[in-house]
Amino acid sequence: MVRISAMVLSAILLVAHPAAANFANSEICEQVTQIASRQSGVPIAVMRAISLTETGRTLEGAFRAWPWAVNMEGDDAWFDTRDEATAYALAAFGRGARSFDVGCFQINYKWHGQNFGSIEQMFDPLVNAQYAARLLAELYAEKGNWSAAAGAYHSRTPEYADRYTARFERILANLTSTTPPPPGLGISAPLDIPDIVLAAYGAQAPDAPRVNRFPLLQPGNPGGLGSLVPRGAAGHGGLLTAAAAPMVD
Repeated sequence: MVRISAMVLSAILLVAHPAAANFANSEICEQVTQIASRQSGVPIAVMRAISLTETGRTLEGAFRAWPWAVNMEGDDAWFDTRDEATAYALAAFGRGARSFDVGCFQINYKWHGQNFGSIEQMFDPLVNAQYAARLLAELYAEKGNWSAAAGAYHSRTPEYADRYTARFERILANLTSTTPPPPGLGISAPLDIPDIVLAAYGAQAPDAPRVNRFPLLQPGNPGGLGSLVPRGAAGHGGLLTAAAAPMVD
């Protein structure tokens, strides 16, 4: 009797059935969203709603966030694999592009790339989610509610923030109710968050102290950048495509 390991069997199924590969990829954002939510205290429904607002698409009848999505200077692109998405971003970077958003939570390279070791690292789904969670926690502490935090995550300009918030709230209404954040949210970083994320928020990572260069969190600068664009600039689009329509009215 021939025994096939679960890993080998999974690989065979993914090759034989592309739909299975799509399902596996579509589960990545959900998995890292759960981890980042537990680590940061940001409600899971808020994290899910942000990821779906950013990269939600309908696959096999389900509306899910997609990890290998890139918004390149306003143009949306979806890829089947991390390697393809990374190669696309690197090629565009080589041609001079700097304003592009990557991953489940569409972290913008122009405004946040300096807080990562590389473009490749920005595509790491867990790091991408953890960075977004830390930012949302800080924005909640500043704004006092998750809807306002979501708007600021997209843009500090009211026009763009309000539009984004409206979509976020429609998606959030379809998800599990949120719970109050724990005391001290956004103040102390969990120990299991990677050093690169801790460093970006001014925390002392073990054996790797770094300077906090994250504009939004600099002392005395509460009105600097949102997640994606500076005050007065339009939002990045957030991959708000027609594919997301089934999730909302």
